[in-house]
Amino acid sequence: YAAIGGRSPLTDITRAQAEALAKALGDGTPVWVGMRNWHPFVAEAIAAAVEAGAHELLALVLTPQASPASAGKYREAVEQAVPSGATVRFTGSWHSHPGVLAAFAEKVRARKAGCDAVVFTAHSLPTRLVQAGDPYPEQVAATAAGVAERTGIGPYHLAWQSAGRTAEEWLQPTLEACLAERAAEGRRRILVAPIGFVSDHTEILYDIDIQARRFAEEGGLALTRTESLNTSPLFVSALADLVRHAF
Repeated sequence: YAAIGGRSPLTDITRAQAEALAKALGDGTPVWVGMRNWHPFVAEAIAAAVEAGAHELLALVLTPQASPASAGKYREAVEQAVPSGATVRFTGSWHSHPGVLAAFAEKVRARKAGCDAVVFTAHSLPTRLVQAGDPYPEQVAATAAGVAERTGIGPYHLAWQSAGRTAEEWLQPTLEACLAERAAEGRRRILVAPIGFVSDHTEILYDIDIQARRFAEEGGLALTRTESLNTSPLFVSALADLVRHAF
């Protein structure tokens, strides 16, 4: 946290995304923010919504690819917090939503000039979960393919970042291994596009901007990262479309 300015901006950005979404909906639909690991917690957000008179809730988990290990835990937190008399629905995975792909593609186009390799990344996952049928890697691959198609970048690479510090096997290749492979091929200017995340936070600002960039520089590479979606108008418009169709 000290290395990225003392704190993660995730909560602030998520609040800004919620405000932008409410404005984009334009019909007075209120939007609350609920976090799983920090205030305002999911239960606090739902309690506030119900107290304000909302009894038909829609849950939008802010991760494009839906893994039981990520989105699934938010689903559990929501379901446990919904009181009797209220109902909740979920938007589901939106990894291939045209508006989301367009938002990621916009960020890639803005930074790809001069780069000789593009690496898409997403948060890693224990391979045991994939072997048990988790669709997450397939959804990440679909997002990467959709963004690549919209940007015309040709060959690209997919790597996994921010694996947990456990002894079990996680998805491969890691971002660092992928960077080493690109260096061995003679590539020198790498664009990293984290398509598994929609906000600046620790996995972006530290894992990529500090750790991965340091690794790249030690290997003779120049690493550039795409700007996070945050409150991108294209991204917010896509979220509004998801909400409208869900209702």
